[in-house]
Amino acid sequence: MTLKHLSTAIACVALTTLSSTAADTLVLKGKEGPGKGKHIVLISGDEEYRSEESAPMLAKILSQKHGFDCTVLFSWTDKHIDPNNQSGIRGWEALDSADLMIIGTRFRTPKDEDAKHVTDYLNKGKPVIGFRTATHAFNGGQKFGDGDGAIGFGQFGRKVLGEQWVNHHGGHKHEGARGVIEEANKAHAVLNGVDDVFAPSDVYGVKNLTAADTILMRGAVTKTLDPKSPNVDGGKNDPMQPFVWLHPYTAPDGKTKGNSLCTTAGASVDFVSEGLRRVIVNGAYHLTGLAVPDKADVSYVDPFYPSFYGFIGDGEWWPAADFQAEDFGLGKTPHQPDPNGSPDWAFRPVPE
Repeated sequence: MTLKHLSTAIACVALTTLSSTAADTLVLKGKEGPGKGKHIVLISGDEEYRSEESAPMLAKILSQKHGFDCTVLFSWTDKHIDPNNQSGIRGWEALDSADLMIIGTRFRTPKDEDAKHVTDYLNKGKPVIGFRTATHAFNGGQKFGDGDGAIGFGQFGRKVLGEQWVNHHGGHKHEGARGVIEEANKAHAVLNGVDDVFAPSDVYGVKNLTAADTILMRGAVTKTLDPKSPNVDGGKNDPMQPFVWLHPYTAPDGKTKGNSLCTTAGASVDFVSEGLRRVIVNGAYHLTGLAVPDKADVSYVDPFYPSFYGFIGDGEWWPAADFQAEDFGLGKTPHQPDPNGSPDWAFRPVPE
């Protein structure tokens, strides 16, 4: 198999893409739905968990099935998408009109003028959804804001989402994660229609949540990556680590309050789980002040062929793939081979 992606042309007249003012971003105009008139910015950019695959897939669901206008940001090197470039995300100015930010980045280092868009967004107290490596979304000595309440790049996870990078609590690439609903909060609207979540990415350690946080699910470590695998025995699941939670944050201005939702699941293959997709969609409704559906439609708009997670050290991989933002648009289904060393995970759709 070559590294050049395969595109499936299955465009439908009913699915329309709003032309972007810059080819660097994917802009999807919302169809009719409860989210009509609200704008979600989804920020990809991580070396390991393929957010460049999952963010467009989620944007398609949110725009075409729920009415939200969506803008997806990617990390670039020169003229191709390159998740390995930690300073390469383009299009941060989209946050200026956003009602919700969904972020799945890892150790990004935006320039000062780009970071200002994040600062301004947070200073409005607007909501954030973070998945997987968003607990360590940024890195470096810079800050969001410049006053006493400024948030260092490395503090974003803990201060905005409630947790930072701690550790791999489960065995990486051989122990999975099963979402277990927190009994005390089982009636929360974000859990509407959510009855099963399985993620082949392992459970992260979580130690810094406080009484102000609302834990919605915990992550049970499973013996294998099979969705039907039993949980491991012993102390690793006693207690189970928080897996999905709500967090109140204080903005960099030191006074404005906002709210976030975080899950430590979120590899692209994790989103094979309908329940995990529904957590994100429900979170978008809840955090933008909309009534959460009893069972939101989270079926794929286009086929979704996620590649397994893993670092890609081959310097020719991304230039050879030559992905453009439009390659992830409506009616298109990019596909990449799994990184070297990936396990054989046979629980996802594959192209024919």
